[in-house]
Amino acid sequence: MPMQDPAPLRGLILFAHGSRDPQWRAPMEAVAARAAALEPATAVRCAYLELMEPDLPGCVAALVALGVGTITIVPMFLGVGRHAREDLPVLLAELRLRHPQVGLELRPAIGEDARVVDILARIALAGA
Repeated sequence: MPMQDPAPLRGLILFAHGSRDPQWRAPMEAVAARAAALEPATAVRCAYLELMEPDLPGCVAALVALGVGTITIVPMFLGVGRHAREDLPVLLAELRLRHPQVGLELRPAIGEDARVVDILARIALAGA
């Protein structure tokens, strides 16, 4: 009997706003694919606040169904607007109630990371 691969212990959700334009998701999925290549033992997924699927509750439920015990949520927002300040904490509180057995970690918005600011500045200057 062949051995089954163990369920990933860790999940990573890249959480973005979403758009009506289906091509909008391509860069987010490219980041997810790169993260998955860097950490093959981590289940990496994208979730969207609105206008696209999967939404955050659906994405968390899918990872829980895989047996993931810890999920890190990274808001893929450059700025910290109302969605990051107000909507996301409410969603997270609901998810913690729905999945008390799962560790849910919310990271700061990606735009608050000094490394992101640095690389964006370097890219902007590269063409100058």
